Amino acid sequence: MAEAPSAQPGPGPLTPAERAAYGRAVRSRLPRSAHARFSPGAQRPEPLSVLEHQSAERVPELVPIRYGRMLESPFRFYRGAAAIMAADLGSAPHTQLTTQLCGDAHLLNFRLLASPERHLVFDINDFDETLPGPFEWDVKRLAASLVIAARARGFDERTRASLVLRAVRAYRERMHEFSGMRTLDIWYAQDDADRLRTLLPDTAEKDIRKRTEKAMAKARGRDNVEAYGKLTRVVDGERRIAPDPPLITPLADLLPGADEHPAGADGRTGAAPGGGTALEQTLRRLIAQYALTLPSERRHLLGHFRVADMARKVVGVGSVGTRCWLVLLLGRDDDDPLLLQAKEAGESVLAPYVAPGRYENQGERVVAGQRLMQAAGDIFLGWERVVGIDGRQRDFYVRQLHDWKGIARPDTMTPAMMRLFAGLCGASLARAHARSGDPIAIAAYLGASDSFDRALAEFAEAYADQNQRDYDAFAEAVHDGSIPARAA
Repeated sequence: MAEAPSAQPGPGPLTPAERAAYGRAVRSRLPRSAHARFSPGAQRPEPLSVLEHQSAERVPELVPIRYGRMLESPFRFYRGAAAIMAADLGSAPHTQLTTQLCGDAHLLNFRLLASPERHLVFDINDFDETLPGPFEWDVKRLAASLVIAARARGFDERTRASLVLRAVRAYRERMHEFSGMRTLDIWYAQDDADRLRTLLPDTAEKDIRKRTEKAMAKARGRDNVEAYGKLTRVVDGERRIAPDPPLITPLADLLPGADEHPAGADGRTGAAPGGGTALEQTLRRLIAQYALTLPSERRHLLGHFRVADMARKVVGVGSVGTRCWLVLLLGRDDDDPLLLQAKEAGESVLAPYVAPGRYENQGERVVAGQRLMQAAGDIFLGWERVVGIDGRQRDFYVRQLHDWKGIARPDTMTPAMMRLFAGLCGASLARAHARSGDPIAIAAYLGASDSFDRALAEFAEAYADQNQRDYDAFAEAVHDGSIPARAA
């Protein structure tokens, strides 16, 4: 295991010149060209064991769905294999230029979102693995995802390299931009819709501009009201979450033992003291207590809503099997909905390889990391810990289900469109890192040349090869029955 990242001499008493000198000095310990190398060591953890270790803490009946989704393609496997890559990065030399990391910065975790002021922004969306660590871990995670997604599209090696070079160059150049900015200007920076339009090159194909505008319009339509129409129905005169098992299972439809320990409970649905099932009371308590983590004005806003229904929800790829609950709340009437998602937060996959985190509650860790990295966050973002009737504690974070979310479709992108998207991701990641790290030291380390860019293009190809080998071993284990997988 590599030495845990330590805080570099930071913004404190050092001058900008001293911070830049520190960043350049790191090159003598870890040259930028050294990032090109990836060779799994003899002590590399067995990838299937890493996955099985994660699954041991998840809802047993949902684990085959997780594996079924990872089986669909090497890219989907990569999305679910953040723990495997964390082990690979954690055992290798690193810069110790520390910033708050997303921890899973693959290309699909960048998307269009709504700001509290109802502006459309482009930002990182997933923070389940967030922790402080070396800045390059996020950049490498993004770079490898671009190559793996591009291979799925049949793009040749030269085209794949151009995607990584575009992303890393955008990261490097924007970090240089931030290194010359005032601290508050960095904090207020965001990538809103107007900035996204300016980032489109003048030579951009007409189709790219058209698809970009269409994606923005579609994202604005993906809100609570749209989700409400799709996910609920009227039953006996009351609005309820519509079942879509096993992906969405209302509480009333969960059989005893269907979830071994849902939300910290043991899954029993018999009546509990005070009325309602034990599980229902646990979830109502979660929502009531989570509200205390919101700022007072948002806690007041949440108080205008009442819980109407709850359901278990299957989410994502790597997250499948974690306990996740969809909560329907109604305001003045049935046409005034709020959909919240309460998702279990476990230990970050980065935790074994970095300094101990400051948050004992994993839900608070996720929320704090998101608030630090995102330029504009969900107004209902908060956390809570609940103790179930089995006596086990579980941490959760809560957010809105949909709030103007626009998700990329790399499976339909042309090389030109994917290059544009890669650049947006790289620039957005630099903004997120500059908020918590030292942009002067990082920019000085990266320098003005493309040495780091070219190194990561080489690394991304090598890691995509490793991901393919891991995927092939995983697929073989599924096919011979060693690992259960289910399509859903």
